[in-house]
Amino acid sequence: MRAIVIERFGGPDCLVYTELPEPEPLAGHVVIEVKAFGLNHAEMHMRRGEWAEAARVSGIECVGLVKACPGGEFPVGAKVAALMGGLGRTIDGSYAEYTRAPASNVALIESELPWAELAAVPETYATAWTCLFRNLEITRGQTLVVRGATSAFGQAALNLAVDAGARVVATTRDRGRFALLEGLGADRAEIEGPGLSQRIDEAKRIDAVLDLVGNSTILDSLAMLRRGGRACLAGWLGGLDPIAGFDPLSQMASGVHLTFFASFVFGTPGFPLSDVPLQAIAEQVAAGRLKAGPSRVFGFEEIREAHRVMEAGEAVGKMVVVVA
Repeated sequence: MRAIVIERFGGPDCLVYTELPEPEPLAGHVVIEVKAFGLNHAEMHMRRGEWAEAARVSGIECVGLVKACPGGEFPVGAKVAALMGGLGRTIDGSYAEYTRAPASNVALIESELPWAELAAVPETYATAWTCLFRNLEITRGQTLVVRGATSAFGQAALNLAVDAGARVVATTRDRGRFALLEGLGADRAEIEGPGLSQRIDEAKRIDAVLDLVGNSTILDSLAMLRRGGRACLAGWLGGLDPIAGFDPLSQMASGVHLTFFASFVFGTPGFPLSDVPLQAIAEQVAAGRLKAGPSRVFGFEEIREAHRVMEAGEAVGKMVVVVA
């Protein structure tokens, strides 16, 4: 099969096409004919050697057809989505014509959506849904701030939160993207930057913050919450540097909650993928309730250009690669 491997750590030119054996069927796993996969910043960090783990074949998610499933968890030929469970980190991922994922990290996702549109759903929406409705426990009428909202993850969270009846304030570094965020249902947009907690009108009255900018802004996110409010750290758009000298006793207000989510836990006992309503989300996308289409679609031969666009921040939203 054709596959894309990380030949060495570095820029997009480190992604090289090669021939590898198709993955063999294995009990408890599903062999998937990959039809399309979404691109994620985690794969960029893996390619650069900035992630703790990186498999030779990158790619943490895909959609496709079941080719083999020795345990019978899924019928051969079924449409499925797969995400994480070591994909692209500790086992070969989805940048290939076939991949093999743990059955616990595979979900049926029957849909008439084209593969490119379906590929924009799994990782981004599963993670956004879990952050909003499990970690932050968002409910109708609450006020949510999404920091880094023009990212694919941010747009998914904005979509889901608005659909659930939350009032959303969305941030971006580019004032020219305000119309995009308001078109997705944001109550309003704010310029992302230091000291947002001192500039935002709802300071100390905000129910929840989904912080996708990361360690550079999370303390500021905590500062804008009401008592009992929650902040979820779930992205690193601002870089991977740690919080310098983090001292919760002196830097966090009393009565606020800090939580964290990373999608590599999907498929573990505490975070079953079955908890995420991927099928229902795909149906909402097909019905037009959620605006989840890809911002750009690349062919399998265009992986280096896709990574260049991702690294340059030129894509506003989810990018996908079609394999077939």
